[in-house]
This record gives sequence, structure tokens and C-alpha cells, in this order.
Amino acid sequence: MIRAVALGSACYSPRIRTRTVTAMPHAPRRTRVRTIEWTRGRVVMIDQRLLPVREVYRVYDNYREVARAIKDMVIRGAPAIGVAAAMGIALGVRHLKREDLRREFDAICRTFAATRPTAVNLFWAIERMRRVYAQNATRDIETLRLMLEREARAIYEEDIAANRALGAHGAALIEDGSTILTHCNAGALATAGYGTALGVMRAAVEANKRISVYCSETRPYLQGARLTAWELKKEHIPATLITDNMVGHMMKEGRIDCVVVGTDRTAANGDVANKIGTYTVAVLAHRHGIPFYVAAPTSSIDLGCPRGSKIPIEERNGREVTHIFDRQVAPSGIKVANPAFDVTPHDLVTAIITERGIARPPYNKSLVRIVKGEAPKSATAPRTSGKRQSKKG
Repeated sequence: MIRAVALGSACYSPRIRTRTVTAMPHAPRRTRVRTIEWTRGRVVMIDQRLLPVREVYRVYDNYREVARAIKDMVIRGAPAIGVAAAMGIALGVRHLKREDLRREFDAICRTFAATRPTAVNLFWAIERMRRVYAQNATRDIETLRLMLEREARAIYEEDIAANRALGAHGAALIEDGSTILTHCNAGALATAGYGTALGVMRAAVEANKRISVYCSETRPYLQGARLTAWELKKEHIPATLITDNMVGHMMKEGRIDCVVVGTDRTAANGDVANKIGTYTVAVLAHRHGIPFYVAAPTSSIDLGCPRGSKIPIEERNGREVTHIFDRQVAPSGIKVANPAFDVTPHDLVTAIITERGIARPPYNKSLVRIVKGEAPKSATAPRTSGKRQSKKG
């Protein structure tokens, strides 16, 4: 069953019951944005499809519905997807009997693995839950359920802690008075509740740095317009929304000092898969001499993937391109391509920011050191300034 808890509304349907509240139940006060929680044996998540017009929190007590929520983008963003999958697996086991457990557990994991193929955090979280199951499979069913729930909660808490550490490292790269461009949404909504790229911006503000942000709308799903703009406004961070095809003009005019984006998967050589359009932004940044930073928690670094060409790219429904919400904007029957991600080559990436430090080229060495927990040699390297002499008001 799915139950929806809406902010500022009171609508009802046969499947969804709604009531007005002021915040997600029992949510810890970390940011003004609540993404996902484990609450009283249920998974609660904000329905990101309805933002910014409505804040509706879905309450799930069935793992199949959690998997559907991931696939349908009720929740999105690589770290958040990983957290949701872990919680969904724990939820699924809560309703299994001992005699069904061995057969059904693998089916539950495969259900989540089939939702979003590009986000490596998804498979990282599933593997963690598999390990806990394997280590506790012979124990009584209640203990096993408890251990899986604890692991899902640990993944949630670790994500927030990692993003805060990542944000602190990234904030050191941001000069006071900088104007930052970001693409898509790599904020609290894409994580357990703090953010990667937007976490860098939050940390810069917490360090009393004055910043402003340009967020590109991010066609076709409009995560920048709907989600990033909403987050920045909610956090009172000065922001300006632009269309994707305005980025080059803004850079040429000297209005952007640096770019900070997130990543759904980072290959061992530093190639980065992120929301479609990121590669274009990186090429433009390179052309205009603007630093291009990638905020990448170690859970999104895939050392088993040698280069970006090996990263699977999700192809989504063409309706996202032919329609804006439910309004058709393209002719019926037109052929549509809708890759959800593109790959930015490592030679366009100035630095990769992680919770363990800042990786710099050559990434095939620095990323290995970071994932192994070794301090990167470049962690204290000088900042690359975003200040450009041609900047206009």
C-alpha cells in the first residue's frame, strides 16, 4: 500500500490517502529538504515528480512499490537510489517467512537491480545488503530482519556524513564571491538529505562564503528547473535559473566562475557519467577556461569500470521528450532518442571531489588511492580560481 502525506493539500484517491502535515514524520533536522526516511517499518520519500508545485511524501510498506518508485523517478539521484534500494530490500524481508527467505531474497535484489542501470550506487547498496544477508542467513528470522534494517539505516547515515565531508572538501575550492553553475540536481533530493554538488554549495555558505548559483533547467525532465531551483530557494542561496542552451552565452559573458556537478558513475580513469547535457557543459567550460568540478562520493566510483564507454546508458521513454508534463509539444509519431546520461571524458574534469579528499589527474592513480582510503597527494593542492577578469554584472 502507498500512502501519501501532502504539504498544504488534502486530496484523496482509492490508492492514496492524504493528510496535511508540516514535515516528514520524525525527520532529523539536517536541511530544509527531506528526501527519504525509514519510519516505523515503512519507507517514506518525497515525490520528486510533483515538485516544486506540491510537496507530497509517499509512505511505502511494499518493496515492489519502492522499486517502482525508483524506476518512475519518485526518487532519483544515484546516492538516493542506493539508499532507497537498501531500505526497500529491508522492507521486503520484513514480510517474508523463513521458508520463503532463501528463494525470495535474491528475487528482491534482482527487482531493484533492474530499476536504473547507470547509477552504480544502486548496485553498491544491493551488494552491501547481500553481504549482510549472507553473514546472518543461519540466524533466526527476526535477527536477520533487524540486521538488514540496521544496514539500510547505516547506508542512509553514512551517505549524509559522506556528503557533509565531501561538501567541506569542495567548499575549499570555492572562492568568496564566486558564481557557480550546476546542471541537473545533485542536492539533498539526490541523496539521503545533504547533497553532493549542492552539498559543496551548502558547505561554502556554512563557511560564510558569499556565493550565487546558475542552475540549468536540464531538459527533458527538468530536474534543474523543478528540483535544484526549489532546493536553492528553500535554502535561501541566491540562484538564477537558465535554459540549457544559455550556458555558453553565460560563460562567454564571464558570468560563471566554476562548474560543480554530480555523477551517477565515475569510471576508474575519471570519465564521469552524469545527466545528459553534462558533457556539453564540460566542453564549454574547457573552451572558456572555467574549472569543472565533479562531486563524487566513493560509493559512485566504479574501479571495476575502466572507462566511460563501458558505462551502461539508460534510454528512457520518448514521451519525456515529446511531452512537457502531459502537454504534447512534438508531432505524433516522430522518432525520439532519450538517453538519460552522457559521459564526460576525464581530460575535461579539473578535479573530482570525494568525502576522502580531492582527486586530481591522473585519475587512474588518485581515484584508486582514495577508494583504498589513502590520502590523495593532491588533496591540499591550490584552488583553481573561478574569478575571471571579463566578468560582467
